[in-house]
Amino acid sequence: MGAEGTRSITGAWAVAAAAAALLAVTQGFRSSLGLFLSPINTATGLGLATISFALAASQLAAGVAQPLVGRLAERIGNARLIVAGALATAAAVAVLPWLRSAAGLTAGFVAVAVGGTALASAPVLIAAVIARVPPAFRGRASGVVGAGGSAGQLVIGPASQAGIAAIGWTGTLLALSGLTLLCAALARAFRAAPPAAAAGAAAAGRDAAAVQAARRVRSQALRDRSFWCLAASFFACGFHVSFLLAHMPGFIESCRLPPSLAGAWLAIIGVCNVAGSLGAGFLVERVPARTMLVVLYALRGAVVLAFAALPVTADSVLAFSVAIGLTYMATLPPTSALVGQLYGTRNVAVLFGVVMLVHQAGSFLGVWAGGVVLEATGGYDALWTLDALLAFAAVLACLGIRTPSGWSLVGRPALVADPR
Repeated sequence: MGAEGTRSITGAWAVAAAAAALLAVTQGFRSSLGLFLSPINTATGLGLATISFALAASQLAAGVAQPLVGRLAERIGNARLIVAGALATAAAVAVLPWLRSAAGLTAGFVAVAVGGTALASAPVLIAAVIARVPPAFRGRASGVVGAGGSAGQLVIGPASQAGIAAIGWTGTLLALSGLTLLCAALARAFRAAPPAAAAGAAAAGRDAAAVQAARRVRSQALRDRSFWCLAASFFACGFHVSFLLAHMPGFIESCRLPPSLAGAWLAIIGVCNVAGSLGAGFLVERVPARTMLVVLYALRGAVVLAFAALPVTADSVLAFSVAIGLTYMATLPPTSALVGQLYGTRNVAVLFGVVMLVHQAGSFLGVWAGGVVLEATGGYDALWTLDALLAFAAVLACLGIRTPSGWSLVGRPALVADPR
């Protein structure tokens, strides 16, 4: 390999590292939001159901923003989008402590979510990375990006809990606002165009015929049953992830377990997320992506059922965090791989953005239903059952994904416009 090729690969992995760092901050912040629900409720007196709805609305807003952000990244570039997202998110987070009405808090959470999506949209970042990484390493690269989000949860979740105890929830939010602002510096890694775009006017991203072909592929994808089966499985993922992040700290508190256990739970989930995401990125290059998703969702359902059936103790919570953490972010590499394999890597940012919209619809339901069910019944029993059922429904949805030619989907000629 020549010096030029070595520099290209080094730059590609630098972009992957920057993408991982961006997700670390945004996902770490989102994972810590559950820690703020009780302090916000105490300060505002709005009630857990109202605050849960505000947080749930932000999840839905993030989903709606995903496809739009994907299109915006194509027009203005990743670097400008990241800077704008960092400024908007930092401002919105800084304002949150002074929003005391239901409408104001909902608007604030929505602004944080939309800004955070512009700053670090997983589909956009993964698309930027795989456009630069050689095909043989794309699975591992997406695993690295996903592991970044997990690492952020590992660090920022426990740090947020410590900050709330030391300087209060308002001071902690202001500190997180400052951290978000620093993310603008990571935009430098995305300034250079990927090799295909730099090749000239005939490159796929700038050729008019290729653009039209990409639009046809996206239109066909939205009419493809396999696409919606994949999206449906990610709906279950969104419900599961957001329900746990928003309500597990409250569940731990309701079981009269030590408050510090919530921080330990987040830390352990973060460690296991890193392992699960990296492992999934390695395996997706060797194992059918659909098979991986079937196994992951089946494991999630089984783990949730087992946790719901056992007495709730500190040990069972920690064991649950290990078991669930290994599958938590591990669905990201095979899901993004299926989008790229079915519809071409050029279409990942937009089409995976649509899948993420469905994911965030599940997140909305998970966060909002958690607060409603808790206020109505005084517990989460119904939610654990629903969570497990959705995991097994995701298994069925993944089995509905058509995978011609064995497990390799790259050769699907009707839909693939860019099989790079």
